[in-house]
Amino acid sequence: MARRSGHRRKRSKSSGRQQLWLLSLLVAGIAVALFAKFAIENPVPAIGVAMLLAAACCAALFIRYRVIQAQRRQFLAANAELAKVDLMTGPQFEHLVAELMIAEGFRRVVERGRSGDGGVDVTAVAPGGVPYAVQCKRYSRSVGAPEVRNFLGALANAFDGYTGVLVTSGRLTRQARAEALDARQPLLLVERDRLADWLTGRSTLLPRRVPPLVEGEELAG
Repeated sequence: MARRSGHRRKRSKSSGRQQLWLLSLLVAGIAVALFAKFAIENPVPAIGVAMLLAAACCAALFIRYRVIQAQRRQFLAANAELAKVDLMTGPQFEHLVAELMIAEGFRRVVERGRSGDGGVDVTAVAPGGVPYAVQCKRYSRSVGAPEVRNFLGALANAFDGYTGVLVTSGRLTRQARAEALDARQPLLLVERDRLADWLTGRSTLLPRRVPPLVEGEELAG
């Protein structure tokens, strides 16, 4: 009985959302039709109204962007300690990693962690255009060689050309680290100590840029 009632609640919520969506579309359609009629009859005032609406939309989007940025900073600041990470569930840890990547400048960050995710929890594109595939291990134990091999297999099959990143709140065994270092595809390791630095901004996933030569300087040879 509990399962049936749960299904009924889900169905009612889904139906309510659909009805709200249809109502919103209807209201929007009526508003567009009324404005079009007004614009035909009063073209000059309509231009002014359109400009005001465009300015209002831009302002609303800017405010929303600032609010999201503030919420992200607050979230990252509240979870900048390994003690907080150790209390997270797997999905919460994946979300934290995704938020860290967004804050670092990655684009198209997608949380994929679920059944059938192909062994990759987060995908993203670095500022330079390089795609990244991340596997998150919120482990209190060590990550072994089999886990690394499985991730390398996922990279080779479904994510060829991606820079792989293994992020764990634990540490890799010696055999696992050897597997990662021998990988044909680039594989970045973010173990517990480096994760602590990443949380506080002392480390980054992005490669460090070599500063341009100043006139008169020479490369050390």
